[in-house]
Amino acid sequence: MNIFIFVSEQWLLISLLFALIGFFLFTEQRKSGKTLGTAELVRLMNSDQAVVVDVRTTAEFESGHIHGSRNIPHTKLASRIGELEKSRGKTIVVVDKIGQHSGGAGKLLTKDNYDARRLSGGISEWQGASLPLVSGK
Repeated sequence: MNIFIFVSEQWLLISLLFALIGFFLFTEQRKSGKTLGTAELVRLMNSDQAVVVDVRTTAEFESGHIHGSRNIPHTKLASRIGELEKSRGKTIVVVDKIGQHSGGAGKLLTKDNYDARRLSGGISEWQGASLPLVSGK
């Protein structure tokens, strides 16, 4: 019962807290770029409208990656972004393990005028949807 009294007396403080949380979530979502799901990625790949860029380490990439994807580790993306110039008219889909690096990579690509998206949930989501991975280079 005391929580209700606190909320009624401190409604301004509670409102400010929720506004700050909402603002934080909104800005984090904007920084990480647009997302797409596995079904949308498959559709884009099948119609040859997407280039998949895997930003995981080379070892992680070789242990299993989406067929046709290119490996450009997130630490090297800024210096190797020119490799994607031929794909400028397509959607660049950034993939990582669970989404921790794809947001920054997508932001970098968008800043360089690429149509960049990130796979929601990364490779983990791809595997969770029982979609295939290939090993090796």
